[in-house]
Amino acid sequence: MIISQTPLRISLSGGGTDLPDYYREHEGFVLSTSIDKFVYVIVKERFDDLIYVDYSLKEIVTSVDEIKHDLVREAAKITGMGKGFEVMMLADIPSEGSGLGSSSSLTVGLLHSFYHYNGELVTAERLASEACEIEIDILKKPIGKQDQYIAAYGGLRTFCFKKNDDVEVSDIRISSELKRKLGSNLLLFFTNTTRSSSSILQEQKENISNTIEFHNKIKELAKDSVEKLNSGNLDAIGVNLRMNWEYKKQLASNVSNPEIERMYELAMDAGALGAKISGAGGGGFLLVYCERDKQDKLRKALSEYRELPFLLEKYGSKIIFDQTRYDIK
Repeated sequence: MIISQTPLRISLSGGGTDLPDYYREHEGFVLSTSIDKFVYVIVKERFDDLIYVDYSLKEIVTSVDEIKHDLVREAAKITGMGKGFEVMMLADIPSEGSGLGSSSSLTVGLLHSFYHYNGELVTAERLASEACEIEIDILKKPIGKQDQYIAAYGGLRTFCFKKNDDVEVSDIRISSELKRKLGSNLLLFFTNTTRSSSSILQEQKENISNTIEFHNKIKELAKDSVEKLNSGNLDAIGVNLRMNWEYKKQLASNVSNPEIERMYELAMDAGALGAKISGAGGGGFLLVYCERDKQDKLRKALSEYRELPFLLEKYGSKIIFDQTRYDIK
């Protein structure tokens, strides 16, 4: 039995510039961090030659090609999985529509588990690039590349998406105390709505030629946020979140809605320095930057929305259990 643990993420700035239609012309830049909420993939050998796939449904098939779960099927193909195995997927939050990158985390976790099951050790870069290949190239999802990369690498990082499809990964090297303070000032509140990001991202993709100005501004905000982090000016992250949200709403028509706007205003009126929807928009989680001394007031103002407590996570996808290590030879 193999168990992988792959983190979810919050994007602090730059989201949208990781779409191929943008970065292949202008280069993209994203500031993102993994959090201690995870997707787990369990792979176990079976006695027979059947393949069991357990999620909200249960599939029992005789070959990889018959698997209906598209991420499992394509990850199994790439990693060379044969017959006679069972795979189960679990997550700390709703697996669809959270805005925390759960789909890409699952893809990375599937690849990691399957490769390890087959006795192959792979790099974070390979996990990330092959997850992108599955989601973007094979399944034609209108998504970017940041989620796969932060899931594989983990930590607080920047990703520069080059015109030739290369990705430069850089670690943000700030003190543990500053990183702890940053994490304590960031909060997540559930909008009470999940949504499919595909329609929003498809519109955003189609609109890129008309929204270059706002994509450019979002990219510059990400670069400015890195400078502010390195100088210790954490509150600027909140201000940039607020500006990012205003620009983000210009990218597609359904990024926001009246309920999200109401929630946002409640947060700002309660003392938050900034907030934005995590992910494509339309639902999921509202990411809020609020100083500690104002958080009681904030939580009271947002009491009708469920908070998701979290910490910043240092590590990317990893194998947390390998039964073969304990087998008696």
